[in-house]
Amino acid sequence: MSNIGLVIAERSRDIGDFLVGRLIPFRKKRMIGPFIFIDHMGPTTLGPSKYMDVDQHPHIGLSTLTYMLEGEIMHEDSIGTKQRIQPGSVNWMTAGAGVSHTERTPSDLRGSKIFMAHGYQIWVALPKHLEQMEPEFHHIPKTQLPRWSEGETEFTLVAGQAYGKQSPVPVYSPLFMVEVKSNSSSYTLNVQGKVKGEIGICIVSGEISACDETLNKGNILVSKVEDTCKITLQPNTHLILFGGEPFPEERHIYWNFVASEKETIEKAKKAWEEKTFPMMDNDQSYVPLPG
Repeated sequence: MSNIGLVIAERSRDIGDFLVGRLIPFRKKRMIGPFIFIDHMGPTTLGPSKYMDVDQHPHIGLSTLTYMLEGEIMHEDSIGTKQRIQPGSVNWMTAGAGVSHTERTPSDLRGSKIFMAHGYQIWVALPKHLEQMEPEFHHIPKTQLPRWSEGETEFTLVAGQAYGKQSPVPVYSPLFMVEVKSNSSSYTLNVQGKVKGEIGICIVSGEISACDETLNKGNILVSKVEDTCKITLQPNTHLILFGGEPFPEERHIYWNFVASEKETIEKAKKAWEEKTFPMMDNDQSYVPLPG
């Protein structure tokens, strides 16, 4: 998904063991491990007068991870992929040297139906030596993701390695993304020894307690101490735990382009403007470079 019109709320703050903000990148923390961008889609109602129609736009230097909680999206791209994503499954597109794609409400959901759309579009930067790799696409069904419980709290390993488990999503650097849901009772989440690298906590719904403060949905916490993060989930709280090993080099981001060298981004901008960038064969839509 394009980040056209993205507004980053500059309200990040320090509460002791954590930094708190409302998406990444935010002012005090530009990346969490290799994760460089998170876009929260919805929850929103779609129907006869409103659908998702993200026209053809480009990416370089990253992998996109689409994870829907409600609703469905049809993904199509310049390497010939056409893949519908349903809640709980993962679409993982690695742009590498360059890929274009669209994301739209599937045709069979258009008409008189009313339905919810809610999910996350996440960008994971590629290691420097893989920034120019050939683009790839992988779809991993919900049934293939590792799932387990601790008491009433449910866990799903969406990507990477965590809790001694491995997701089948083919990531390119050490990272983790874990969905956590508490039910009727509170739960103390202690990830010491369970994950490696920088730690981010995205509150999807409900609320948590951390450092004597209560934080609710929409916030992202970043642990300032690697591997020693402890928080309490209140009943019926939904989190996404993510992060991993940071890269040694800075990453630059412009629109939908990510690269370790600014020159790489300038070349991609020129190619998109001149329409020499890899384009889709079956879609003539085009999102212009931001002015």
